[in-house]
Amino acid sequence: MTTLRTVTVGGSPVYVLESGTGPAVLMLHGSGPGTTGSGAWATTAQALGTSWHLVAPDQAGFGRTPVPAGSAGGLRLWSEQAAGLMDALGIDYYAVVGHSMGGAVALALAAARPQQVTRVVAVSTMGAPGAPLSAELDAVWAAPAGPLGARDMLSRLVLDQALVTDPAVDARAAAMRAGAAAYASLFPPPRARWVDELTLSAQTLAAVRAPVLLVHGAEDRVTPLETAAQPLLKHLADVRLHVLGRCGHVPAIEHPYEFRQLLSCFLRRDRRH
Repeated sequence: MTTLRTVTVGGSPVYVLESGTGPAVLMLHGSGPGTTGSGAWATTAQALGTSWHLVAPDQAGFGRTPVPAGSAGGLRLWSEQAAGLMDALGIDYYAVVGHSMGGAVALALAAARPQQVTRVVAVSTMGAPGAPLSAELDAVWAAPAGPLGARDMLSRLVLDQALVTDPAVDARAAAMRAGAAAYASLFPPPRARWVDELTLSAQTLAAVRAPVLLVHGAEDRVTPLETAAQPLLKHLADVRLHVLGRCGHVPAIEHPYEFRQLLSCFLRRDRRH
């Protein structure tokens, strides 16, 4: 059973998709305009079935979750809000799956909550020390609301352009329009500073005690393998990297079956909770 509801975290509402029962998995979306928890993870959640308790929030500034008054967004807000959400739900132990920006949030959360976070899957992740702002990420963050902006953004995210279908463009354009006001405050130019803001220090990465699975597309132009995933191998204590050939920035869409197999295999080792 899948539910959509609002949970109050730190006095501010967080919109959440939940499904299944069993060990908890917090699923954190990426940062493109129009991104939401349900949009990023609903298909994966449905395919994984009911074996896990999946929690997929709209992070602050995305979808239906506002940026709390007096805050400007950023890694600290997103990681603290994620931890607060799981506390509010009464969940003591959980794995975290994060895509792109959400991967950086997942790693920061694991460093801050070593007793709670049991495993991390960081997909096409940001957060690596020294990673530059790619031209593709700059363009994604700057994509204007509407069909043209949605099509251009989606074309940059995936390698196989056949995946940029009219229904996908229409759905993303609608989500971009709906979230435009909140999103506008998150990544104004110059945008290299926002990559820096999402960068994790070597000290923070060394504090991650949970096993980490990095999943990355070999053809990812938004967060390139060489600057985004590979540097993390020398900073994380317990880490493995799975590279998907013929894959851009969104493995869950570009290689859905293999991605779900990777996810379920890695998470299944955690079923003691």
